[in-house]
Amino acid sequence: MAFNLTEMQQIYLRDKMNKVSRSFSLIVPAVEPPLNDYLAIAYLICRVVDNIEDCKQPFPWQYERFAEFTSLIQNPTTAKHTLSLWERKSWPGLSADEQQMMSVIGGFMLWQIFAQIPYEIRSTIKNWALVMTRGMEQVCNPNQDAGIFSSHDGIRLPAHEKGYDKYCYYVAGTVGRMITEMSISHYAIESKSAQRLLENSEASGRALQKTNIVKDFAKDIARGVCYLPKDWLKEANFDPLRLEGAPFLWKKKVLDNVLKEFDDFVNYILDLPATALGLRKACLMMLLPGYQTLLLAAKNYQHLFTSTHKIKISRVTMAKCLLNARQMAANNADILDYSHTIRAEFITTLDSDKMRGALP
Repeated sequence: MAFNLTEMQQIYLRDKMNKVSRSFSLIVPAVEPPLNDYLAIAYLICRVVDNIEDCKQPFPWQYERFAEFTSLIQNPTTAKHTLSLWERKSWPGLSADEQQMMSVIGGFMLWQIFAQIPYEIRSTIKNWALVMTRGMEQVCNPNQDAGIFSSHDGIRLPAHEKGYDKYCYYVAGTVGRMITEMSISHYAIESKSAQRLLENSEASGRALQKTNIVKDFAKDIARGVCYLPKDWLKEANFDPLRLEGAPFLWKKKVLDNVLKEFDDFVNYILDLPATALGLRKACLMMLLPGYQTLLLAAKNYQHLFTSTHKIKISRVTMAKCLLNARQMAANNADILDYSHTIRAEFITTLDSDKMRGALP
């Protein structure tokens, strides 16, 4: 079935992507059409779920919106009705652009486009968006027996490491799986390769999510939330929640956990066939900045989880990552070499005399 967007629809997707995620809007064009359009549509739909989760309304209110989203994605022809209802609601905590996505004027065309894409792709997006929605309900649920999160001194956080991984799965691992299923279909990837890709598909999302959790730790604390697990924080006497730092080995544990996810992400890219060149580029355009962010965190060890916690790679570094991604996309040896180099530098940084002198 042929799938073609009108010029107006193309402009709409580009505009919305630029407004809700400038970084992802740079990555999607690297992928061949029409997969690039499917990825943009899927991403924006997932952002609708995120908006419900991010909105600072009580859980019963969020639960109703999740139920409405569930009905909407199963029957996108009801979009105008649902969006008309949503635009009459208050969405505290969302930016103006995010709120517009929840209105007829800003969101209706997305659901029109979703309704016209091929059935197989639409089903994949629907299935994984629903998994994400059910997970978000658990994240938002204040009932600690039913939900993933608990609290400590007024800060919400996962109760344990399994909850941490489950949260990252729901918000990002599901996206990795969704992208992989669409890509297997688009590139007609044979079954053995497809199975290997599916095995590591969720790690690609988790790696990026965990990187963002480390990067944005101080900002999240200011919002009253922490995504690192409570049982880990207990090991550090909950000092990170007060931005009072943490022992060296605790910080290393947090970063090592992210690095392990990147190992699986690299294997995922290596398993992508040469015919999936666009997706290989796109994945590297996410992997390389993630690696550089994690390395920067290691180099700024002394400031991690303190009031001066700030991890943001420079524009120059980002531009170099995007260039390197394009240059090495077709060569597994280059990808492995880059990965090994970053890993070695990461280990050397944390094993330096300066860092060892910071023990315990």
